[in-house]
Amino acid sequence: MLAVLQQTGDGYVARFERHLKHPVEKVWSFLTENDKLKKWFSELHVDELREGGVIRFDMQDGTFEEMKILDFRLHSVLEYTWGEDRVRFELYPEPDGCRLVLIETITEITDHTPKDLAGWHVCLDVVEALLDDRTLDSRKKEWEARYKEYVQLVDGLSKL
Repeated sequence: MLAVLQQTGDGYVARFERHLKHPVEKVWSFLTENDKLKKWFSELHVDELREGGVIRFDMQDGTFEEMKILDFRLHSVLEYTWGEDRVRFELYPEPDGCRLVLIETITEITDHTPKDLAGWHVCLDVVEALLDDRTLDSRKKEWEARYKEYVQLVDGLSKL
């Protein structure tokens, strides 16, 4: 299911939601433990896991962007800066696992927005596959398919 994208008073919000058949603690480990994080987003590295802490993004050119952790509640909330935007993960226990919600707060829609949204979508697909001991056939093919869908979603939003 695609993210829900809505305009707000000061920008946009993209909301992704997944129901996972795994406990909160296991899912949390994939968001916060570097050995698991690198399996689905190899450019990210948690330096200080706490509110006010830092997550580094490897720009793949020898430089790193530091992203500040804005909100942190163990096994529940992880929110950090993402350039001018914010990314927030929320976990909610459910009887058969947990619900993972990813909220990206977007300041401005650009040509790059559908790429980012497709990227987050595929990242969540990869996390789910890893948790289920599966692999995706091709992240690139998945991303290309999702990118087309997110271009349409963003275009539809701009026509409102």
